[in-house]
Amino acid sequence: MFDILSDRTYRHLFLAQVVALLGTGLATVALGLLAYDLAGDGAAMVLGTVFTIKMVAYVGIAPIAGAFADRVNRRALLVALDLVRGATALCLPFVTEIWQVYVLIFLLQSASAAFTPTFQATIPDVLPEDARYTRALSLSRLAYDLENIVSPTLAALLLAVMSYNSLFFGTVVGFTASALLVVSVLLPSPKASEPRGIYDRTTRGIRIYLATPRLRGLLGLNLAVSSAGAMVLVNSVILVRGQLGRSESALAWTMFAFGAGSMIAALLLPRALDRLADRPVMVAGAWAMVGALVFLALAIMSVGLSLPLLLGIWLVIGLGYSTVQTPSGRLLRRSAHAEDRPAVFAAQFALSHACWLVTYPLSGWLMTAFGTVPALVALAAVASVGMVTALRLWQVEDPEIIAHTHDNLPLDHPHLQGHRHHAHPLVIDDAHPRWGSQF
Repeated sequence: MFDILSDRTYRHLFLAQVVALLGTGLATVALGLLAYDLAGDGAAMVLGTVFTIKMVAYVGIAPIAGAFADRVNRRALLVALDLVRGATALCLPFVTEIWQVYVLIFLLQSASAAFTPTFQATIPDVLPEDARYTRALSLSRLAYDLENIVSPTLAALLLAVMSYNSLFFGTVVGFTASALLVVSVLLPSPKASEPRGIYDRTTRGIRIYLATPRLRGLLGLNLAVSSAGAMVLVNSVILVRGQLGRSESALAWTMFAFGAGSMIAALLLPRALDRLADRPVMVAGAWAMVGALVFLALAIMSVGLSLPLLLGIWLVIGLGYSTVQTPSGRLLRRSAHAEDRPAVFAAQFALSHACWLVTYPLSGWLMTAFGTVPALVALAAVASVGMVTALRLWQVEDPEIIAHTHDNLPLDHPHLQGHRHHAHPLVIDDAHPRWGSQF
């Protein structure tokens, strides 16, 4: 897996991702403690609102950024967005009111909404071979897991000698270092797509996404991931600090367990994906998360909540989380031509976070209004809806390429139903204006 780091451009991009996520992980722990400090037992609702604001920025900004990502210099864009994120994070230690947190989070996450899909769409151009790209996806997943493993561990050590507000300065350092690493390499830019209107450009990625059965199935899996993930990210601080009465460091170790599960899955997936199709692997991961939520609810009702129990369940949810998330880039890559990748990656970014936009506030509200067990059961039910949707929309027969014509496809055409008769990646061809009848 690590041999792809011999590519200098990818190595610098990977390190940029690592240091930015280390800083983001410190901010995640600090935000939870800041919310508890400002709102006490209402911290779950505050964090739910913070994450909702994050999702609003992601859903609204990502499609616009994806539409024009092939029109600007990628390196300049990524560096500028890193600097904006760093400047915003620099303000967080000085907030004294909850509304100030909301404003700064919106600014920071708006920059991230433009940064992340542009960054993700760059990797297939740097590593065009499928096997190397699969390894890159696993390494990328490992980098994300650093936010849940190394960052909480570092946070736990730093909290022993300084206040949580100081952690935000680590976020600033992370974004600054990321900008320096990105500016140190030349990034390939895909050939610009044909000139199109603003509406067409901003909706193109979503239209391709929703016209592809495997990606519609991925959207169902995204709902399952967001349901389990929202329980972990929104309510861990209440479970650990409020119900168990544990220390700030215990919260960091709880997030460590979630990240450890995710990292284990990311390490095992490359070889598994060499032998197995994406669909069964991702479905198994999603069912693992649903089962973990239900098991925790039953365990709390029978023996009560304990820290070892919570650590074990968060570990399993982390395993399932990464098992679904890691292969998703492969689905996106083979569902669009190079010039459409930024738009399709932005569509995945926006639509997946639209799921989080629902589950983040739902998780906080359920926990605040009804308690732990009802929150677990309700989120497991929502995740199950996503699972059933994915199984219905993404059929077992799913060839990598789809042969088809773009002329006058009826709604019941196999192209839209099951991928059974086709042979190249689905892309929108503006020479055949048929899409209005399909959406």
